[in-house]
Amino acid sequence: MTEQELVELCGLGETTTVQFKLEFTTPKQIAEELVAFANTHGGIIVFGAEDKTGRMVGLTYEQLQYTSRELGNTANDHVRPVIYIETETLKHDGRAYLLAYVKRGEYKPYKDLAGNIWVKQGADKRRVTENVEIRRLLQQSRQYQVDEEGVDGSSENDIDTKALDAYFTKAFGKRIDEFSMPPKTVLKNAHITDELGRLTVAGLMYFAKEPQMFRPQHCIKAVWFVGNHIGGTQYHDSRDITGTIPEMYEDAMRWLKSCLNRPQNGQSFNSEGDLEISEVVLQELVQNALVHLDLLKPAAIRLLVFDNRIEIVNPGCLPDGQTIDEIMLGNSDPRNPQLAQFGSKTMPYRGLGSGIPRVMAENCVVELIDRPEGNQFIARIWRTTQKDEDATQKANEELISTTQKEESTTQKSKNTTQKTLTTTQKAILIYLKEHPEATRQEVTEAIGNITEDGVKFNIGRLQQYGLLKRLGSKKKGQWIVTDVFVSESDSENTDNNAFVSESDSENTDNNIFVSENDSRK
Repeated sequence: MTEQELVELCGLGETTTVQFKLEFTTPKQIAEELVAFANTHGGIIVFGAEDKTGRMVGLTYEQLQYTSRELGNTANDHVRPVIYIETETLKHDGRAYLLAYVKRGEYKPYKDLAGNIWVKQGADKRRVTENVEIRRLLQQSRQYQVDEEGVDGSSENDIDTKALDAYFTKAFGKRIDEFSMPPKTVLKNAHITDELGRLTVAGLMYFAKEPQMFRPQHCIKAVWFVGNHIGGTQYHDSRDITGTIPEMYEDAMRWLKSCLNRPQNGQSFNSEGDLEISEVVLQELVQNALVHLDLLKPAAIRLLVFDNRIEIVNPGCLPDGQTIDEIMLGNSDPRNPQLAQFGSKTMPYRGLGSGIPRVMAENCVVELIDRPEGNQFIARIWRTTQKDEDATQKANEELISTTQKEESTTQKSKNTTQKTLTTTQKAILIYLKEHPEATRQEVTEAIGNITEDGVKFNIGRLQQYGLLKRLGSKKKGQWIVTDVFVSESDSENTDNNAFVSESDSENTDNNIFVSENDSRK
């Protein structure tokens, strides 16, 4: 840290990661601060700055030496497990300051000598007393796996034997009764049951007949809204999706597909059409929510469908220390390793950290949002087919019969098609007229605000309208923009040319289109 950065830090006040101490007080008090930082996000203690206010007073040489020595002793002797800290000295206006850096702890929960567990609460700290919070700290340090915990009241009698046999056959090539050891031992070794013969949470969520009888919160709340606001009171459909994790996955996928559009994208009239959002994206994100939820949070997964997006709201933010950048690179650190293990044998789930990279490779518009303050993780998928686009496409389909020949289409398109083409379709025609050898990916990158599937869909429509032709093969061919379309702005001064390129318009300010006023100047 530089001197200027220290001055700015002191001027901003105390936060969850910054604490001021005018001087070293007592080992007990300092140990509490160290424990709170280590159990939360880590932080800095600035010695020589006035508590709360951050007023810079500084330390004498003797105070500096004493603080440094006592700080090391406190971290070593008054905290369990031991905390390793780094220190730094800085000078400002001739006064010395000691900075103690405390890292986020790997072996939570940390305690002081009295056995108290402290965490940061804003700029202050608080003592942890609730068992569930202690379990969460243990979970963050991987010393406690919730998915291997036994479920009270459950037993082997609650197991769906058909689901169990299917799992063992796929995972080990034989049924549970074909092992050389007793079935009870096999179930315990596979972490399906615990030492007391109860189903583990993972065993319950994959192999129980009625999982929600024991953990009713572990389900999916699915709502298909009218409009784009979560506070809306109108919806097309609302349901609770229950069952085992594989059953919930299958039901959620069927439900999502029923909510989404299937544009034909230039296919024949009788074709089913392509799902407007890549199925790979839906598969990976639904599975991630089911496998990586926070089992300590009593809340359901929410699957929300709006006119312009889909949101999958997962109870549980990213595990401690993990970031969105890391998961996008494929770094896997599963919160529930046993759920992930069972998932790799019962669903398309791979469990290798490849899910999010596969989602991003599909060129859909996906936002990943981590919300530690609400303990949520949200995957937001923007839909490629909007209501207004749907209305436009419907109007186009009514205007252009699939049985018409290109010759008859030409004249009709001059009078009608130009009024119903979307802005996106116009942009595609302009770009392909200037770049006839462009690929769909290049068109997507040039236009922006649309996926490659959306470009594919609109190109199919433009071909139907007789405005676009393809000459040659997919790899070596080129696009031909016909002279069918004449824009209103250019129809008075052009010879059946559909477009005005950027180079032909003098005052467009880099806009794709020429307005009526500009084109008549």
